[in-house]
Amino acid sequence: MSGIKTYILSLLLICLGAAGKAQNTDDQYRKPLQIVLDDIQKRFNVTIKADQSLVKDKWVTYADWRIRTDVDVTLNNVLSPLDLKVNKEGPGKYKLKNFEYHKWEVDDGWKRLDKIASSYHDVATWARRKVLLKQELYAALGLANLPARPLSKPVVTPKRVMNGYTIQNIAIEILPGVFVNGSLYSPAKFKGKIPLVLSPDGHWGGHRFRKDAQLRCAAIAKMGAMAFSYDLFAWGESRLQFASEDHRRSLAVTVQALGGIRILDYLLSLNGVDKKRVGISGGSGGGSHTTLMTALDDRITLAAPVVSLSSYHFGGCPCESGMPIHQSAGGTNNVEIAAMAAPRPQLVVSDGKDWTDRMPEHDFPYLQKIYGYYGKAENVENVHLPDEGHDFGISKRKALYAFLAKHFDLNLKAVQIVDGLESGITIEPEQALYVFGDNGEKLPAHAVKGFENLERVFNAETKR
Repeated sequence: MSGIKTYILSLLLICLGAAGKAQNTDDQYRKPLQIVLDDIQKRFNVTIKADQSLVKDKWVTYADWRIRTDVDVTLNNVLSPLDLKVNKEGPGKYKLKNFEYHKWEVDDGWKRLDKIASSYHDVATWARRKVLLKQELYAALGLANLPARPLSKPVVTPKRVMNGYTIQNIAIEILPGVFVNGSLYSPAKFKGKIPLVLSPDGHWGGHRFRKDAQLRCAAIAKMGAMAFSYDLFAWGESRLQFASEDHRRSLAVTVQALGGIRILDYLLSLNGVDKKRVGISGGSGGGSHTTLMTALDDRITLAAPVVSLSSYHFGGCPCESGMPIHQSAGGTNNVEIAAMAAPRPQLVVSDGKDWTDRMPEHDFPYLQKIYGYYGKAENVENVHLPDEGHDFGISKRKALYAFLAKHFDLNLKAVQIVDGLESGITIEPEQALYVFGDNGEKLPAHAVKGFENLERVFNAETKR
């Protein structure tokens, strides 16, 4: 007999055994979750797909008392206490899932943003809110006492000369023995000050080594700016020090924020970098990092979060929401955090097939309102692509190039699109973008390895 059949039979035996004994408050009217779900399916003529790992050994207290005349209300009553939910996949069809704290109903997100926004109405009242938010964001990240900047020099590989741009791989020590790794794309020739654009990686396979990431950063360099493409924590080359599952630890969002700050410290110290033209643009999880970094660091003068921003989605990865940043200042969300960029230029790229699908309807008008406090409503733009999905494809990249050219006075004509892609750019093999050698053999001997050691170092450095 299969495991599932055995499990269901055992539940039936439990219920049959209880049949001779009426349920009452002494046992809290308890029933196994599977039996309750079966009852709901029969009562309401619906189908509920459920992985047995989500159902096994779970019980519903006051089970029959949670039943209402509406199936959706009933399911919420039954599942919420167990930190479970259902996704509606069609008429009468549901799928059982773990509670997703980061996903809200659209109306709930909009109402929350409207409630928050009712506390300010002009530059003065917004400025007070912004000061409080920034202070509490740092505290929520555990960075109120910012660790000392390591005095070590970054590890820098020799330049690779390409068609109109160069590339160097760079590792920057952000805590003793902890590195953030990336590749710096620079114009091959330039005069005067050079703008800088941070390009954090997103949650896509291939990390910063993938084709679209290389195309984007090389194109920005050909336009006349430096672009620094870097790994998220425990992502890409960072996995030389930490396991990939460490990316889903709450401290990930903190380490990434600290990494962004230290990247700016280093790159803004280089000769020729224009401190008045400092941008950041990432997609997906890199877009959440973009929004947070812009709120935290006033040295950033332009932001472009791509397929990430929403008042009803808080970022499902701990590298976006693992620390209580969204409880700051009595409660906030990513759209209000994005508003902290005002009046600095900001491009919001959204699409029709993820949680940014309703951006033009409510969240973007809110951003225009905040920018309007400064008389700079034109400084925030939304490129919405209703027929596209969750990626950093050519449409998104073209929108970014145009925005950068407009605000950083770059040469947009330097980017030629042929057959739907940027031409004249070399796509390097992944190993070419490594800082520490093909097999990590050049990783410094004092490099921290393992999450427990990272926590030890972080705690020591923030308590000094």
